[in-house]
Amino acid sequence: MFDWSQEIVLGASILSWFIIGAGLAQTAVYLLQLIIAAYALSKRPPVARSALLWHRYGDVAPPIALLVPAYNEEVNVVESVHSMLALEYPNFEVIVINDGSKDQTLQRLIEGFKLVKFHRPYEEALTHKPIRGLYSSPMTERLFVVDKENGGKADAQNAGVNVCRAPLFCVIDGDSILEPDALMRAAQPFIDDPERTIAVGGTIRIANGSRIEAGRVREIRLPSRLLALFQVVEYLRAFLMARLAWSRINTLMLVSGAFGVFRRAEVVAVGGFTKGSMGEDMDLVIKLHRHMMDTKRKYRIQFIPEPVCWTEAPESLRVLARQRTRWQRGALECFFRYRSMLFNPRYGRVGFLGFGHILIVDVLGPISEVLGYVLIPAFWLLGILSTEYLLAFTSLVFTYGVCVSVCSLVLEEAELQRFPRARDLAVLTAVAVIENFGYRQLNNFWRVKGWWQYLRADQSWGEMTRTGLTGPKK
Repeated sequence: MFDWSQEIVLGASILSWFIIGAGLAQTAVYLLQLIIAAYALSKRPPVARSALLWHRYGDVAPPIALLVPAYNEEVNVVESVHSMLALEYPNFEVIVINDGSKDQTLQRLIEGFKLVKFHRPYEEALTHKPIRGLYSSPMTERLFVVDKENGGKADAQNAGVNVCRAPLFCVIDGDSILEPDALMRAAQPFIDDPERTIAVGGTIRIANGSRIEAGRVREIRLPSRLLALFQVVEYLRAFLMARLAWSRINTLMLVSGAFGVFRRAEVVAVGGFTKGSMGEDMDLVIKLHRHMMDTKRKYRIQFIPEPVCWTEAPESLRVLARQRTRWQRGALECFFRYRSMLFNPRYGRVGFLGFGHILIVDVLGPISEVLGYVLIPAFWLLGILSTEYLLAFTSLVFTYGVCVSVCSLVLEEAELQRFPRARDLAVLTAVAVIENFGYRQLNNFWRVKGWWQYLRADQSWGEMTRTGLTGPKK
């Protein structure tokens, strides 16, 4: 008679080893990131003051166009544009691309900056939805607004690339606020190494709770809501650990669409942003890697922590879930679109380390973690796994998660020191511990939902409700 109990035990053992193996692989990746990031910070020169940067680079800084795709951003767009126009940079223009907004985004811009229609010839190097009109402002010669039919974020960015005339362009979300010296700091690698540098990313920080006036972050405060606090810790971990580490070995696979600077010629050469992509920022960076390696050119795609962009984080579970499922779909879309680069010797470290990281963390990571949450306790209840194994597995998962988050805070304090009060660091340390008991698991369930949406070819973007970057008043 066939013994089904042996088959169940064997299946449980295989699944357990899969979960353990995937967990160990993620652990190895995170430890590698942490070590490389700490080493990179130790080798970085002291952060120069803004006045010194202007003295060194003001006369040689290349022109930059800020491209601001805006879709239903009526709450924040005027405030954000004011902050961009006040940036400390010698030669730049701000190009807002209204991507067929259904709200009052265009009207707010027209009223806020007295916009009038004008004609400006531009190169049609990249394809995009038709442009309905170009606007300029008599208040400032630096501002232009492109009004076009809705085509998605990537399509709007392509329109901005066509209209801009500068050799560099900076992509930034319409709900974001740059620190005054962010452009000068982001341009520094292009000035120091103009032949090789083709893209630079900066740090994205959560503005919820901070006091913001006239498009500037006047006082940095922590968010008052726990959900936003969790995201503060997440962003510190993602930028100061992960991206700094991969940048150090020229294997950076993502320059955030919320704030990144690119060389226009190379972006045009790869066909611009991929229209309809859920992860247009990662997609572009992968295309740039592939193009430069295929043409056998030396290049650098860098992350530098000092340029800081402040953005609004979702404060409701519903909106955050939409964002995270969309991010997961974007990562999967990029991985499978360029899967031929995975472990391909032709693409060197990018194929092995860069794509290996996406495979372990983004493709297999959420599935293995959710399986662990469900199956490990189930196997224990069925008596297949021992209590000692369950306790050891649980302790390892939570201890390691806390360690990574706290170490990210240490890196932040060593480099950026954006939190002036000791109380803020104490709160964030507590949040770094608490997030491992519920929030991290919820995030992985959202990512698995993103997997399911990807398999169903779900291309919905979802409304990102904004409350406005106004912060608490005095």
